[in-house]
Amino acid sequence: MTLALSSFLRRALIIDAVVSGATAVLLVFAAGMLARWLEVPESLLRYAGVVLVPFVGYVAFVARRDVVPRASVLAVIGLNFAWVAASLWLLLGGPIQPNAFGYAFIIVQALAVALFAEVQYVGLRRSELQRVA
Repeated sequence: MTLALSSFLRRALIIDAVVSGATAVLLVFAAGMLARWLEVPESLLRYAGVVLVPFVGYVAFVARRDVVPRASVLAVIGLNFAWVAASLWLLLGGPIQPNAFGYAFIIVQALAVALFAEVQYVGLRRSELQRVA
């Protein structure tokens, strides 16, 4: 099933791509500094930034299309929820021991990503309703 992106969903995807891109740059190029401040392994921070690069490309690609498969939007939402789950796993049972700033950083970015996923889901529903109307 394909759908035309509503302007709401398109903006949500674009904002996700921009914020995720900025986060990727921060994590890749400032991993050493962040590692010291957050007490999170530098390699984990850098790897997380590198992992975001193809995600950002995919989200930007989807956002630029007028009509997309519904599955493309669901993939973005699912990947965002996977990021949130991985973040929570790091805090609750993962192999790291961040300091208070590290916990705050991971929690805040996970909440932001969860918000992106929720807004994108709302946008998906709006796009589906526009198709029906």
